[in-house]
Amino acid sequence: MQILSHCVGCGQCVVFCPYNALSVCGRAVINNNCQRYGICIPYCPLGAIMRSEQ
Repeated sequence: MQILSHCVGCGQCVVFCPYNALSVCGRAVINNNCQRYGICIPYCPLGAIMRSEQ
C-alpha cells in the first residue's frame, strides 16, 4: 500500500483498518501490520491510498 502526497491526514483510514496498520503524523503512515488487503482504500475521501507492487 502507498499513501499519496495529497493525503491530508484526516484519519479515516486509521479508523477503518482492522489491523491497526495506519497512524497519522501529518499524513497517514503505514506500518508493518499492513496485510495489503486494501480495506482502507475506499474509506479515504481523497483517494490518497493505492495499492503498490511489493
